[in-house]
Formats: sequence, C-alpha cells, structure tokens
Amino acid sequence: MYKIGIDVGGTNTDAIILDEHNHLIHSVKSPTSLDIKTGIEMSLRSLLQGADIDKSQITHAMLGTTQCTNAIVERKKLARVGVIRLGYPATASVLPYTAWPKDMVEQLSGQYALVHGGYEYDGQILSALDGGEIKTLLEEWRDQVESIAIVGVFSSIKNDQELNVREMIKEAYGEEFPISCSSLIGSVGLIERENATILNAALCKVIHTTATGFVQALEVEGIVDAQVYLCQNDGTLMSIDYAKQFPILTIACGPTNSIRGASYLSQIQNTMVLDVGGTTSDIGVLQDGFPRESSIAVEVGGIRTNFRMPDIISVGLGGGSIVRATDGQITVGPDSVGYKISEEALVFGGSTMTTTDIAVRLGLADIGDCHLVAHIDEAFAKAVQEKISLMLEQAIDKMKTSSEDVQLVLVGGGGIIVPESIRGVANIVKSENGGVANAIGASIAQISGQYEQIYIYAKESREASLKDAQEKAVKQAILAGALANTIELVEVEETPLAYHPENATRLKVKVVGKMS
Repeated sequence: MYKIGIDVGGTNTDAIILDEHNHLIHSVKSPTSLDIKTGIEMSLRSLLQGADIDKSQITHAMLGTTQCTNAIVERKKLARVGVIRLGYPATASVLPYTAWPKDMVEQLSGQYALVHGGYEYDGQILSALDGGEIKTLLEEWRDQVESIAIVGVFSSIKNDQELNVREMIKEAYGEEFPISCSSLIGSVGLIERENATILNAALCKVIHTTATGFVQALEVEGIVDAQVYLCQNDGTLMSIDYAKQFPILTIACGPTNSIRGASYLSQIQNTMVLDVGGTTSDIGVLQDGFPRESSIAVEVGGIRTNFRMPDIISVGLGGGSIVRATDGQITVGPDSVGYKISEEALVFGGSTMTTTDIAVRLGLADIGDCHLVAHIDEAFAKAVQEKISLMLEQAIDKMKTSSEDVQLVLVGGGGIIVPESIRGVANIVKSENGGVANAIGASIAQISGQYEQIYIYAKESREASLKDAQEKAVKQAILAGALANTIELVEVEETPLAYHPENATRLKVKVVGKMS
C-alpha cells in the first residue's frame, strides 16, 4: 500500500510516496508551471519513474494546491455570484460587497438581493422567510449567475432559513447548482461571514477544474483506484466532493501542510515552524500537532473574512529572493527569481544574485558551481546574512506569546539560506527530508470535521450543546471522507457572549478521523 502526496508551491511542486508505515520511498521537486496542472503532471511522472513501484498498490493520493488562493489574488476564473441576504430591512444600511475592491466586484457580477428573513441575537425571529419573494428572485437571476451565496442574519444561532432557501434554489436550478450557506462557512459577524461565503461561491469553477485535473493526471499515469483528497487549511484532508462544497478551505493549505510535515519529521507536537520556499518564508505555530488557528479576521485578496484560517506570517524571503546593494543599503527580496532559479541564479550560470548564491558563498550550501560566486566579497555576503537573520527575527517575534527564546523547526527547500543561529531562537531543529515537508504533511494528514454555533445555555444545557455540536462536527468529518469508527474529539473552544442575558456561548468543536 502506498500514498502519494503533492504540494504545489509558488516556486516548486513537491511530490512524495510513502509506504503503509509512512516511510518515505521517493521524493521529487519540480518547478511549478505557469498553468500549475503541467507541473503536477511532470512531478507525478518523475515520481513514479524514480520510485519503481507497483502502481496498483497506490491507495491514496493527496493534493495541496494554491489554485483557489491564486484565483482570488489574480481575479481570474471566478464564477458569477448572486448574493441572497436574509435580513431586510434591518441590514439595508450596509449592503453586500461594501468595502470590496472594485475589480473583484466586477468579476463576480455584483448581483445581490436583500430579502425578508433572519434572526435576532437571542434566536428570536427577525422577519419571516417569504418563499414567493425567493422564487421571484430566482426567476430573475436565471442564467445570470453561476453560483449563489446565502447569508442569514445570526444564522450562526439558527440556520433553518438558509437551509430552506438552499432547497428552493435546488428545486429551481437543479441539484448540481453550486450553493454556499454562510452558517456552514464563517463565524460570528455578518459582513465578514458574508464575504467568506461569497468567496466560497466564487471558487466553484476553480475547484472543479483543479479536482478534475488532478484525477485525470492520476489516470494518465495508470492510477485509477486510489482515494483522492485535497488539503484543508487546518492541516487535514477532505474528499473531492467535500472540497467542491467548501473550496475556500483550501486557502493557505500550503503552509499548514509544511507545519504538519514538520511535526511528523521532528516528532515534536508543540513548537514554532519556519518553512522557507523559493519566494516566501512562512512562520506558524504547532499546538498539539496541528497549526494554531488565527483568532482575528483575515484578509484574503483585500477582502475581510472570518472563516477558519491558520495563524501564519509570511515574509518575502526565500531561496530565490533577489539581493541588491543600492547606495550602500542591502535589500533582500521581496521579489524572487522563483521557479527560474536554476536559470537565473549566479551559481547556475545566471546573472541575478540571490540568497542561494550568498549561502553557497558562505559555505552553507553545496549546490551549483561555487566558483561562480567566488567573486562576491565575504564581508558583503555576511552583511546579507545578517539582513536575512534580522528579517526572520522580527517575524518570529510577532508569532511569540512570550519574550522567551523559542524552539524552531526548519523545513522547506529554501532552508539553506537560514543562518545557524537567530536571536530569540533557542535551537533550530532540521530534518533530513525537510525540503519536502509540505508534501509529507499532505500525505500523513487525517480527515477533520468542525462545527461552530452560538448556543444559549439557559435554554439548552452545556452538556446537551456539546453533544449536539460534536455530532454535527462528526457528520462534517464523515462528509469529508473520514471513517466513522475512527473519529475522535480533539478540540473544544467556548467563548461566552458578554452582551447576551441568557448565557449564550460561541461553541466550536473539532474532530479528526482516519481516511477511508
């Protein structure tokens, strides 16, 4: 039995094969292609040729991809979205798409409607749902939208109205029409939850193309019976069907794959992780083997959201970062030669000085031709390394929760540029296969399910609320592809709402299980 893990980064596409004991059989690193799909196919072909295994024994294939992130940032391949907000007239003062970048609104069509519905903060009805109003709207939108986002006021307390509207849309447009419900995606906060739901709806075409392309790439190589999964941004996996419902959960899955892979390689459950790629360095924190989640609203492509995101800091520093000296000032990045490093870096015969060239000059790495960087002044190279150290030190300080020195696990193909010591870091842990930690993280991950809702303990006991939330989280995990008898509770987070008179609490539950 073998598992394949592929992670698509901005510079390289990494692919690995693990056996049934999660031992690394073979790994490859290929430049990420412009269309991404070609890079995946090349990596997969190279991986299988080098591994020399029986393809029929490959049972699972996992993909971590930047496709959805890129689509939002580049404003490409997005679906035309219709937004139905259940909350008229109470929410008319702040309309959907408020504070959105203009070019993004144009890409998504900007269609929205405020209709009757929604709840008060205590679960009392704000206004009744009007089925006729919804049906009339759907007739108007027919053939004008490719996906619909449903957002109800305080649907995080009660979401039956959102689910009723979803059924109306299926009846009008068919079972396969993409629909996103805010209560299943975002947290408390109407506008941020609405924004996350709109983005999820906009990604339906991108995720379909990505998932289909991955399956086809596997079939071309003769892998036809493997279970296929995509990576989520909490360090776990989800089935293709689940990913098509929640494509937004793939955003930032790359750094979380690296964090999970770092935990596995180092056998450390609680630590800080530095993942250095070709263009950026990502810093995250491991808590009980999983990435720490961000507790604040996160901007995605200039849009403020509140869906689940890892707590990650990215720095424009990588193995391909361009080094310059202008008027006596040294700059490192943020621009990078990226996947063209093997053509443009000095050690490979190119004409651009990169951080990799500096590492080779100082004897920290043995790649390319060291004679091609012998002309770099040693004092200058050390000054560049000090600049790199300072950039990392500042980023690490931002992730600390105390002033004490931290342990740092170093992974990523660009890790050769990191100095042996960094101020504020007690020790740096390196692993032999750290260069492909992201692909390893993708392949060893479990399946997760998460559920979040506001419960009113004065009306329903804490024990009953916890049981209900856990049962719903388990259902999500099973939908995502987990085996029911392997699912276990890993996290419970309770946040009392101070303004509520009846002991209302935001309850978030997470479970994980093994893949089927």
